Amino acid sequence: MNILIDIGHPAHVHLFRHLSEALKSHGHQLFYSVRNDSVTIRLMEHYGMTPCVNLGGKRDSLFGKALTIASQDARLLHFVRKNKIDLGLSSGLVLSHISKLTRMKSFMFDDDDDEAEPLLVKYGHPLCDAVLTPDCINRKTKHAVYYAGTHELAYLHPNRFKPDRSVLEKAGLKEDERFFIMRFVAMKGHHDVGQSGLSMEQKRTLFNLLQAKGRVIITSERAVEPEFEPYRLPVPPEEIHSLMAYCSLFVGDSQTMTSEAAVLGVPALKCNTFAGRLSVPNMMEDKYGLCYAYQPSDFNKMCLQVKSLLEMDHKALQAEWQAKRDRFLLDHIDVTDFFIDFIENYPWTSR
Repeated sequence: MNILIDIGHPAHVHLFRHLSEALKSHGHQLFYSVRNDSVTIRLMEHYGMTPCVNLGGKRDSLFGKALTIASQDARLLHFVRKNKIDLGLSSGLVLSHISKLTRMKSFMFDDDDDEAEPLLVKYGHPLCDAVLTPDCINRKTKHAVYYAGTHELAYLHPNRFKPDRSVLEKAGLKEDERFFIMRFVAMKGHHDVGQSGLSMEQKRTLFNLLQAKGRVIITSERAVEPEFEPYRLPVPPEEIHSLMAYCSLFVGDSQTMTSEAAVLGVPALKCNTFAGRLSVPNMMEDKYGLCYAYQPSDFNKMCLQVKSLLEMDHKALQAEWQAKRDRFLLDHIDVTDFFIDFIENYPWTSR
């Protein structure tokens, strides 16, 4: 088959990279589309997912996003027809639109609840041939296909990922040095309209709590404030998961990286207005105790939990979270294996 994978965010590179490698090894022809984001493109080049079509930059307003999607639809329609694409894989809107205008089928990989993404539910789900969904989410669409896993298990399952300890030396860290990762997001996605994360004052408070106990490393979707610049991520983005696997605590306002830390068995705390509203992180928190989520109005509770974790014996904390992770892994699958099986055993009949 000719398969097009649409990449809209660095996390999508990780989601699809093992699937992409497997499909290529099975004889399929892979194509890629990407937005004009330097980190995303760097990751794709690093993993051999060379972009075939650059769809340009992103816009912040809803009106701007609508114009961008229309432009992307037009460019991808031409690309899909020219390259006779059989299947489109994406976590976004545009390939679902194209699939209704061409012979291409489209599968959407979506790990957010319907209530959190009304535009995607209204304008994307009905047009897809399948919406692949973690089984802790309850979808309205008849196209939902459920599996026992999360997006993060497509690339952080032990079958797929082994942390590289050499990353510690690259980051200037000693073997047993205690360090923490903070992640700040831009909150500019279509589902982020009206939402918020950590304020500058809250970031500063958390930073001071962590710095008193060890080294702090900061990663951000946008330029950080000058006072945080010396603490910027000291390794390339493709090594962040290895670094995260060895950190003592993860704190931030990122959905994805909080879940990544949790899957790796690292205590993870996030603060944003999505807290308590999303099934995947709720499952990780309520059933397995791997992470914590707080509304910005509950920031003081978050600080108390951070202090409590920092006061625990470091080795005991690691052992407790690894046991939680082991229980989580027992209940869930290697998600990439599921994706491969679903794609290659799909009933490929004409519409």
